[in-house]
Amino acid sequence: MDDRQRAEWIEAVIARYEGPLIRYATHLTGRVETARDVVQDAFFKLCEADPAAVSEHVGAWLYRVCRNRVIDLSRKDRAMRPLDDEKLAATASEEPPPALSLEAKESGALVVRLLARLPERHQEVVRLKFQEGLSYREIATVTGQSVTNVGFLLHSALRKLRELWAEAERGGIAAAPARSVP
Repeated sequence: MDDRQRAEWIEAVIARYEGPLIRYATHLTGRVETARDVVQDAFFKLCEADPAAVSEHVGAWLYRVCRNRVIDLSRKDRAMRPLDDEKLAATASEEPPPALSLEAKESGALVVRLLARLPERHQEVVRLKFQEGLSYREIATVTGQSVTNVGFLLHSALRKLRELWAEAERGGIAAAPARSVP
């Protein structure tokens, strides 16, 4: 790959992954500014990487680099702040909002509140699977878990979300404050 092809490849990767990586890093850090710095660091590492070594799994590789950088920052700061509902609502999306009915909007807000009740590692695999569209193998690469453990975490998280949803439909959750469920 010559320099021009390498530059075009890097530009294409940045165009494809910048928004999703910022969103993912924002979930991990709780701050958009920090997330942008984390993603910028990941793209610097991409510029230094051998395209042949990462091109087949560049998405998972970038998510893993971002995750590792967030872990490094959280060790330095000794406190990783989760994204709360207000910050989530204030986080701008690059995609236009779909025309949803009021009921669908309320359901989406409930899902966000219910997701916040799960342990962080469950939240992370659910977001990577359903928000970012990663495969089990890619999630395993990002999180350092085995593919089997990713499947178990997703299964456990979805089962707990179903239970919480049923409780909410019975009126037991709607007004309750968010808390982490073991």
